[in-house]
Amino acid sequence: MSSAKDLTQGNPGSVLIRFTLPLFLSVFFQQLYSIADSAIAGKYVGEDALAAIGASYPITMLFMAVAIGSQIGCSVVLARLYGSKAYQRVHSCVSTAILSGFAISFLLSVGGVLASKWLMTLVETPENIFADGSLYLKIYTAGFVFVHLYNVITGLFSSLGDSKTPLYLLIFSSLGNIVLDLVFVLGLRQGVAGCAWATLIAQAAACVLSLIVLRKRMRVIPKNGAAAWFTWRDFRDIAVISIPSILQQSFISVGNLFVQRFVNAFGSSVIAGYSAAIKLNTFVLTCFTNMSSGMSSFTGQNLGAGEPERVRKGFRAGVLMAWGTAIVFTAAYLLAGRWLLQLFMDADSSQLALKTGMNFLRIVSPFYAVICIKIVADGILRGSGSMGCFMTATLADLVLRVLLAWILRNFYGATGIWLAWPLSWTIGTILSYCFYRSNVWCKHLKMEE
Repeated sequence: MSSAKDLTQGNPGSVLIRFTLPLFLSVFFQQLYSIADSAIAGKYVGEDALAAIGASYPITMLFMAVAIGSQIGCSVVLARLYGSKAYQRVHSCVSTAILSGFAISFLLSVGGVLASKWLMTLVETPENIFADGSLYLKIYTAGFVFVHLYNVITGLFSSLGDSKTPLYLLIFSSLGNIVLDLVFVLGLRQGVAGCAWATLIAQAAACVLSLIVLRKRMRVIPKNGAAAWFTWRDFRDIAVISIPSILQQSFISVGNLFVQRFVNAFGSSVIAGYSAAIKLNTFVLTCFTNMSSGMSSFTGQNLGAGEPERVRKGFRAGVLMAWGTAIVFTAAYLLAGRWLLQLFMDADSSQLALKTGMNFLRIVSPFYAVICIKIVADGILRGSGSMGCFMTATLADLVLRVLLAWILRNFYGATGIWLAWPLSWTIGTILSYCFYRSNVWCKHLKMEE
């Protein structure tokens, strides 16, 4: 029996909560393997290893921008087709997404391996962590084809209303990654490279498994005869959403590269503290982003079915869920932030690293209740195909963050960089909410068969 779920029926709030809860739980496992790399490296290899992975992190996120943007494009288009019950195109859209995703990610993998040292030089990585950082990046990008396809496929599952399969796949991938981290780092003494190999192998296994499950899942969705393996119409529709999403995600990653460059100027101890804190921060933002992805699928299906009022009710339910999440994480980081940061650090880590991480969390975490509103609203803009509004609000947030970090560091040092987050988040949230209230997203309704 298919696990695809119709999100156009039932109480919008209840449907959205049931759909997004597995997505929310999947965040824990999605971030677990990323945190495991840094925690195991910091604990068992040393502060420089934590800093090396942290220095390469914004570059890996540049590659992830392509994966996430592609995932968004595929899931939005497929959700609207599924909501419109255009099942023949559902089949061709899925195969088109996988074939085009493989071609794009293969080219990026080759380019990433060849350019890894140049990219680490670009962010002015300190000499004492350069070799480990560039090696981690080279191994990561070598396996990017698996990361990209895996993200696209989990997005396809979510667009069909199936949020449980991505959760199961993430549990498998994350636990496998942690076991492999311990084997490569503690058993084989491979250091930073071992963390990278563990991630690559776990992602490859999850990617293959997800392909097998998706093929079985598609067999129960009706179709009239054989569906095309690739169509330019499906590719065009996916590209219309994916390209702006990739650009938006890429701009964020490029902005993070600039911020990382600012941070690198303060030395490896500050880099290590920032690396630990940004992992905790990313954990929360990914929770909100997964809620936003659920909102995009919910929006896509309901607009495909011509039900915009359900989207409005879903927004209110989504914000309430996000606020509840924000309160929990803000309290955890303010009250137990020091202990959480120490998970990434060994006994020899400097007090400056710990102080840096705590300073970041104290400044940024109280504003989770603000940024979550933006991210939920962005899910509706994205799910409706209102990419111009979506990019405008996000780029305003990004440009302001980089500009303010550049200015404020001259007055307040590293603390000035952290202050840029809440200031840019507030302005970006105002823009996203205004675009949502303008009802621009209501203009994008049913797709053609």
